[in-house]
Parts: sequence; structure tokens; C-alpha cells
Amino acid sequence: MKIVMSLYPAPEGGASPDLLGCAENALGLRDWLEGEGHQVVSTSVREGDELTELLQDAEVLITTPFWPVYASREVLEAAPKLELVLTAGVGSDHIDLKAAAERGLLVAEQTGSNVVSVAEHAVMQLLALVRNYVPAYQQVVDGRWDIGEIAARSWDLERKTVGIYGAGAIGQLIAIRLKAFDVETLYYKRTRLEHPEEAVIGARYARLDEMQERCDAIVITAPLTPETERLFDREVLTGMKKGSWLVNVARGRIVDTDALVEALESGQLGGYAGDVWYPEPAPADHPWRRMPHQMLTPHVSGTTLDAQRRYATDTRHCLEAYLAGQPLEKDHVIVSDGEIVGGAYKAAFS
Repeated sequence: MKIVMSLYPAPEGGASPDLLGCAENALGLRDWLEGEGHQVVSTSVREGDELTELLQDAEVLITTPFWPVYASREVLEAAPKLELVLTAGVGSDHIDLKAAAERGLLVAEQTGSNVVSVAEHAVMQLLALVRNYVPAYQQVVDGRWDIGEIAARSWDLERKTVGIYGAGAIGQLIAIRLKAFDVETLYYKRTRLEHPEEAVIGARYARLDEMQERCDAIVITAPLTPETERLFDREVLTGMKKGSWLVNVARGRIVDTDALVEALESGQLGGYAGDVWYPEPAPADHPWRRMPHQMLTPHVSGTTLDAQRRYATDTRHCLEAYLAGQPLEKDHVIVSDGEIVGGAYKAAFS
């Protein structure tokens, strides 16, 4: 069996053994798979003719949200032997799920593998925005010392109102982490939590319109679906409190690219932090790279060394089940038997 892994390139000079998620280390699965007689092709190629050629006789494709193969209908059609697509990480929106279902492919991801990693990153970025951290750091690098310039855009997080749009596992953990900062937390989730669950995370249910009106900051943690694509458009951003902050650790396409630039340039938003872009990797001329008051990172929140161990282990478990002809654990499965069955994706596409 041929297994193609499209993973991010190793850093210059090579990768340490701990950097499991890079192409050089192949999720730490190469020795096991080759020892079982399978062909493993681990590459950083993620598009174009070279990828198409690699996939022509592949039965399994493994990709990640951080260095995604955009598995469109055309890409899937160019892989006639493909049976299984695995996301080493969380979020399979880079795959045409309808096309995969029509084709009868099995699609799965590593549910829960990076919940802690992304939640911590979101809280870090929210604090960086509120305290105006990155410009302060840049002053040090530049040899400057202008206290007023930094303090003019620096606040305490305490007693602010924070909205979490998309309170799944990551959003709920963010709410729990924020309890220590004595903030008021609102959340939105397609299926409202039970009252005891709300008490545990310390958040109250609210729809987006109430968040726009009341929140000093909104953190987006919702999956990308037809319902959420470009949800944060010009109208929504204009409806937010003037000077409020927006953090997006979900998917770049949930926020309208040009509308966000306008909101920051006009001062409607006080700042934007995020870890996700569209497309990814973001081109050098992406407008978000040049917009004011942004504290963006490349898509790294869910691929800490700890998270890489978790999603590499879970990927192996999925492969073990598949190779043994056994069903995958249900909470990993996104598409199966011609249907989209995974959580939010199922609801959005139904």
C-alpha cells in the first residue's frame, strides 16, 4: 500500500526527532509502516502536478491543517486508488467533504489532539492585544523607549467582556482559562450547553448580535462551514464595539479579508490577532501582513511539540484500525459510507 504524507518542510539545518510533524520525520511512523511492507512517501509538496503524480497510485493521504493539501474535487479525482484521507490535527475544511462523500472515501481527523495548545495560544494572543505587547517588544528590538506610545493602547483584561464564538472543546477551555482574569464571558454554540456546563466554564450563552453590542473582545473558535464562511464580514465588524479586539484561532476564511483591513485602518477595531489565514501558507503580499494593529502568527498554535506527539499517536491509531480492516473511533470520523458524519460538518452540510 502507498501512503502519501504531505507535511511541512523541516527547518533549515534539519529537524530534531521531536519535530514529528515535518516531512523529514513523517510523524514518526515511517519505520513502523515500512516494516509492515507499506510504501511511505513523505513530502512537503502540497499542490500541482508533482502532488497529482504522487497521488495517482496512493491509497492513503495524510495532510495537516498547518500545511494543508487543498483536496478539491479535482485533486481527489486525480487519485483513483485513494480510500482514506487523514488530517494529522483538527479541522478537515481543506478537503472537499461533499466530493469525498460522493466518492465513498473515509475522512478522519485527530479530534482533541490540540485543544490545550490552541486554547493557550488564544489566551496568549488576547493578552498580547489588550496589553499592546508586540509593539512594546519591537521598541526594545529597535533600541527605542517610548512609554507613552505603548501605554496609549494598553489596557487591563480584568472586568472586560469577552465573547467566544464557537464554544466547542477549544472555546470552552479558553473560557475556563479566562476565569482567572475576572472577565465576563459570553459564548455561542450551535447547541447550547446545559446550565451545569455553563457554570463550569463560567460563561453565559449569547448570540452574535449581543456579542457585537457588549463585548470588548471576541475570540473565534468555530469550525469553517458554509454557515461560518466570511461570517465576520463588513456588517458584523462594523457592528462590534468601536475599538474592540478580535482573535481568530479557527479558520482564516471566517473573517472577510478586505473588511478586516478596513476595520483596522479606520479604528473600528482596536486590534486583531490570529493564527489562521486563507490561503495557507499565506503569500508574501497577503494584505493582513501589512494591516495596522495586528499580532498574527503563522498557523502554529495547534502544532506544539506536545500536540505533535498527540496527533502523531492518534494518526497511528487510525492507521492501525484501517489496516486491520476495523472501524475508526467514531469521534475521529468526518466522512464515512458516503455521508458527512462529523459533528459540526454534518450539521452544516445537512
